[in-house]
This record gives sequence, C-alpha cells and structure tokens, in this order.
Amino acid sequence: MYTPNLLAAALLIVTSAAVAAPAQYMVLDNSSSALIETGAAVAIWKAQVDDNLRLRLQKLYPVSKWGFISEVQGGLGSDMTCVVTARALMVPRISGDRLVFRPHKAATAFGAQAGATREQCKELAAAKLTEAIQAVRSTLIVP
Repeated sequence: MYTPNLLAAALLIVTSAAVAAPAQYMVLDNSSSALIETGAAVAIWKAQVDDNLRLRLQKLYPVSKWGFISEVQGGLGSDMTCVVTARALMVPRISGDRLVFRPHKAATAFGAQAGATREQCKELAAAKLTEAIQAVRSTLIVP
C-alpha cells in the first residue's frame, strides 16, 4: 500500500541529487587584507576551478577529502615598490569542516612592481594568486 509513495519519494530524492549543483571544495584564504580581500580570493579560486574542471577533479580528489588554501602576502615598501608572494595549496580535509596544513600540491608566485600605487599592488596580488592557482591546477589534471 505504501510502496508507490516510497518509490516516488526515492525517485524524487535521486532526481534532485542528480540535478543539484556539484559540491564545492572548501577554500580558506589567509591573505593580507591590504592586498586582497577574502571574497576576492575565493572568487579567483571559483573562476579557476569551474564546474567542468570540478567534476573531473572530484573523481581523483573527492570534495569530502580535499580543500584549498590561498595566502597572499607583501605590500608597498618605502620606495613604493610593490612586492607580492602568492601561494596556492591543496590540503587534506578532516572532520568535514577542517583542513590540515599538510600540502599535497603547492605553488608559489612572486612579483614586484616599482613605483606602484596601492591599486596596482592589489592588481598584482590578484594576478599572482591566479598564477599560483593555475600552477596547482595544472599538476592535478592535464587538460
């Protein structure tokens, strides 16, 4: 008597799970807020790891077991030289919402620009973070 209802409910759950957006990797940002805001760093990660790549990546590195960390440090010196270091790391994930700082893959990008303004320094920071993320991404999956 309840079998059709149970089957319908099971079908609804399976269908909604198949249509749902792919799971998101946990991304933590440990950057200097003077160079890049956390929201901007996470947006750069999302732009570099789009849905198509994420689906391929999840087969090798499940979302429940891996996450990413970004760090951008540096700033303007007294002579208005902007120096930036950006790191992108793939790290193990434990207990659902914690990342272990034991990099599986890592990349670092360095940059300097003489006579830079604060805005130019922020642009350099975003560019170097993108470069570091692309380097990590290229070691994970060959296009």
